[in-house]
Amino acid sequence: MYTVSSQQKQYKTYVLADDAANSQIEVVPERGGIVISWRINGQEVFYLDTERFAHPDLSVRGGNPILFPLCGNLPNDTYSVEGQEYKIKQHGFARELPWTVTSQSNDGKASLTIALSSNEQTKLVYPFDFQLAFTYELQGNTLTIQQEYQNLSAIPMPFSSGFHPYFLCGDKNQIEVEIPSAKYEDNRTKENFDFDGKFNFDQDEIDSVFGNLSSRSTSVTDHDRKLKIAIDYDDFYTYLVFWTVKGKDFYCLEPWTATRNSLNTKEYLTVLAPNDSCSTKVSITANFF
Repeated sequence: MYTVSSQQKQYKTYVLADDAANSQIEVVPERGGIVISWRINGQEVFYLDTERFAHPDLSVRGGNPILFPLCGNLPNDTYSVEGQEYKIKQHGFARELPWTVTSQSNDGKASLTIALSSNEQTKLVYPFDFQLAFTYELQGNTLTIQQEYQNLSAIPMPFSSGFHPYFLCGDKNQIEVEIPSAKYEDNRTKENFDFDGKFNFDQDEIDSVFGNLSSRSTSVTDHDRKLKIAIDYDDFYTYLVFWTVKGKDFYCLEPWTATRNSLNTKEYLTVLAPNDSCSTKVSITANFF
């Protein structure tokens, strides 16, 4: 049995559940459309900094934030459109703005569709008319995020997008990472390294960017928590970022459609023609063993 219900907490929270799998996710549309929790048989999949989440002026550190219209940051937070300079913050504004629920269903799966449209606030930093529609689908131990991006402008609309999921973890030295790429760039030093599937978790921070992906799937096995996370994505996604901070019980494995600064370099940037749209999806499967 699939159900979709809502609860009034600090924010109105939608709960999607698959009773047979004992799997539930919580979505908070007005706080960036974010999934903040995913429990399977009572065990939490996502990390959430609840103190930051309680403060509307702070970015959420946890759950699965939505990245749009860029992933990462820009030099001096600056890019240009038709000769006009604009400034935009790291990862964009979709993770901060309220989204609107447009539909929900429990037919064959638990699903919730939320939408975000351009407004005067977004146009100050991103001068395009757009509409996004994301559908969260929960079925068994898999969360699928269907996405549609629509350009309502009279000019071509460039963007990149992605997700920044924070997975709750145990002893990081018991983490086994499978990323379909032989090399990565350290975002802190901009140096390139060969990847053998292992990280040095004694570092204060790991911020590794993987391109040239050889498959449409990546995974992390946490042998301490006995949890395997698998992320599947389509050809729209061209980069993966692995990020974590020493002393914090999370790691992030982030699918991005383009890497940092793509609004300037144009590398792997998606450009939608006027009144055009595109669709894509990401699926996360969580299995405790």
